[in-house]
Amino acid sequence: MRGFFLRWFLNTVALWVVSELYSGLSFAPGSDFADYLVAGLILGLVNALVKPFLLLFTLPINLLTLGLFTLVINAVVLELVAMSTALEVQGFTAAFIGALLLSLVGWGLNLLVGDG
Repeated sequence: MRGFFLRWFLNTVALWVVSELYSGLSFAPGSDFADYLVAGLILGLVNALVKPFLLLFTLPINLLTLGLFTLVINAVVLELVAMSTALEVQGFTAAFIGALLLSLVGWGLNLLVGDG
């Protein structure tokens, strides 16, 4: 259970960092910490439940692009999160760049925490 809460917290912090660094991703004006927590939770759930199916259905194109299409899938996942939370994404290009930054920030946070 500790791992779940740790990942939720890291997703939330990563979303906050990326929304502060990159103007293409932002939270609605007046958003509070609870909005960040909800977005972090939904991001984790979508990554765990929806993303594997998206990767399975796009396996042929993913193989043809040597895995680079996964970046597009990450952008789609971020768009899905934005549709259901206070997160605002300024178009697909912003989602693509935001997903890339989110992956990098999440990776760095996991290194700091020692979670892999």
